[in-house]
Amino acid sequence: MRIGLVLAVLLCLNGCATIVGSEQDDVVIQSTPPGAKFAVQDEQGRTVAEGITPKVVSLTKSDGRYFGRKNWIVLFEIPGYVPVTVPLTTQVNLWYVLGNVPLGGLPGWLLVDPWYGGRLNITPARVNQPLHPVGARGAM
Repeated sequence: MRIGLVLAVLLCLNGCATIVGSEQDDVVIQSTPPGAKFAVQDEQGRTVAEGITPKVVSLTKSDGRYFGRKNWIVLFEIPGYVPVTVPLTTQVNLWYVLGNVPLGGLPGWLLVDPWYGGRLNITPARVNQPLHPVGARGAM
């Protein structure tokens, strides 16, 4: 009887998004034309990833604060082309919204998952940025 009660309490304290999700997401960084230099900067302007397109980068989704989430910008540069920036954001996923319901909801929603990036998804998960030649019509 006690073992069943202990197991029930432990299940209620686990967050579904924490169990199923991960602290990081892979983001595909591409450009047209390929071969652009890129840098991913976080909300404090720190470069957290860089390289040449195409490349896959892994980004941490939570900043470690209660309900904390991260945001980034991807800067693209290639000689002869207009530099471009693209925002990346995090959004709450369905595991966090609906996954905690069978376990009673509140412990997962308020005690476990808010500290962990598993409740979030990075959007877009694939960036394929068209770059425009300097002086081309329609380039902005």
